[in-house]
Amino acid sequence: MPLYLCETCGTQYAETPAPPEHCPVCEDERQYVGWNGQRWTTHEALARKYTLRLEDDAGLLGLSLPSDFAIPQRALHLATDAGRLLWECISLVTDEAVSALKARGGVDQMVISHPHFYTSMVEWSEALGGVPILLHEADREWVRRPSANIRFWSGDVLRLSEDVTLIRCGGHFPGSTALHWKKGPRAGGALFPGDALQVVSDRRHVTFMYSYPNFIPMKPSDVRSMRERLRPYDFEDVFGYTWGRNILGGGRAAVDASFERYLSAVSG
Repeated sequence: MPLYLCETCGTQYAETPAPPEHCPVCEDERQYVGWNGQRWTTHEALARKYTLRLEDDAGLLGLSLPSDFAIPQRALHLATDAGRLLWECISLVTDEAVSALKARGGVDQMVISHPHFYTSMVEWSEALGGVPILLHEADREWVRRPSANIRFWSGDVLRLSEDVTLIRCGGHFPGSTALHWKKGPRAGGALFPGDALQVVSDRRHVTFMYSYPNFIPMKPSDVRSMRERLRPYDFEDVFGYTWGRNILGGGRAAVDASFERYLSAVSG
């Protein structure tokens, strides 16, 4: 039976004989149903239509679909002391992409920040040899295609190694996760926050939204909690959710200033 994918958010669903009637991910107020109504595709149809973008992004291999499909996030390959990690996920797996990852040592674990980027995570895990997928348990209900390869973690911090730490930021989703890499791809370390905090267009600040497409601000209490959870971590760079949306140098100061700017704005 087909494994249908939502065309608006890119989430792959478990096998069904016909497309699901609804996509709960898109019907949630943080997302939206496409303007032409709920529409579905399959992995095979995506492969016929699209070629993945495989390029360097500030020293890391990035992978993405063209921006006209679903949410335009890109995944990144991180060669860390916790193993080789695939940070975030996209909807399409190709032989070319798998070969490119294997040429860089392969992937030992996948880590995904929040449900909007779960996409075809099981498809990717299987193509990479059944590697574990790390997700925060607070977002368990959003998994649309269950798999024994999914590993749920709990709490506010998960140390993967001396250099790599997962931090539950919350706010956007209860389990929204950032990855801190102490050594980073460049000197000074890096933060990979997904959408928990998002690098904005000036690339000198970040912002905090409960819904990005629907412009619903994040609660100040959630932003303050996030600030406290991130306080112990130093980093020079912040790698945003898509191509080039990075703060390279001065990232810690930029995030601190952004916390102050946001809280001042929403408090009046």
